[in-house]
Amino acid sequence: MSPYNTSNSSLGFILSGIPGLEEYHFWIGLPLISMYIVAILGNGTLLYIIRTEQELHEPMYIFLFMLSFVDMLLATTTMPRMLAIFWSNSIEIGFNNCLVQMFFIHFLSALESGILVAMAIDRYVAIRHPLRYTSILTTQTIIKICLVIAVRGTAVMVPIPLLIKRLTFCKNNLLTHSYCLHQEAMKLACGDFKVNIVYGLFVILSVMGVDSLFISLSYLLILKTVVGLVEEASLKAISTCAAHICAVLVYYMPLIGLSVVHRFNASSIPNLHILLANIYLLVPPVLNPIVYGIKTQQIRRRLSKIFRGKEKWKLTSSKL
Repeated sequence: MSPYNTSNSSLGFILSGIPGLEEYHFWIGLPLISMYIVAILGNGTLLYIIRTEQELHEPMYIFLFMLSFVDMLLATTTMPRMLAIFWSNSIEIGFNNCLVQMFFIHFLSALESGILVAMAIDRYVAIRHPLRYTSILTTQTIIKICLVIAVRGTAVMVPIPLLIKRLTFCKNNLLTHSYCLHQEAMKLACGDFKVNIVYGLFVILSVMGVDSLFISLSYLLILKTVVGLVEEASLKAISTCAAHICAVLVYYMPLIGLSVVHRFNASSIPNLHILLANIYLLVPPVLNPIVYGIKTQQIRRRLSKIFRGKEKWKLTSSKL
């Protein structure tokens, strides 16, 4: 196959739905749009509550605000394009548009991973040093943490589309996913892409690897602290971490499963890697606001106030 020049902006890639299930794409799109609506409404509600509720202007909820905002962006980066594939068979994506989507998917994933680390450290400080919690996690400290997360994500992910842009590609431009990922696009190149492989491994180890290590270390220290507390205090401490633990599992379990599937033969379930890739990107924005809405007492209280206010307004309107 002859190579073509990737500098030509008219060239592009072909995105896939779910191979073998093309006749069901319309019905697959229904739960997908439902997930998108839940993600936008759920995260939007969290953003509104944290923004308007004065008692939630604490480090834990500031980080949750950031997580919800990133989840909304991640859902908007992936889901509408997937709906276009399932409902209107819009499978072509321009080369530069693919690079933009690729950058934002990887960049937002790095931001989410970094925020989960910050939330783990926040829980450790809250449990280990409760009296000095606000003096340690000051506004200036939070701003510095946010800047480090953003700068790291930008610095690490900007080279990814640039490394793809330098490659030459063959006539085969079919991607097996419904969105553009670095690890898949590079495999379509005609030439040597060892640099992409090495850099991709570096990104995984320096971002997800280091972050998972810090999260694990934080919870080991939390467990060590909890062991020394009385039973009631230890249960209360663990309950404050429950939502964050769920968010970590929702983010990292599909990532680990996807990494395992890509390295071992999964021919018995041919679409397993596609399913896990979709779960990795689509499920966290949907589940995170639900988990925090259920597990966080302050947010539950505020939600109940909102619903009670709506019920009172309906009663007043009906009387009028």
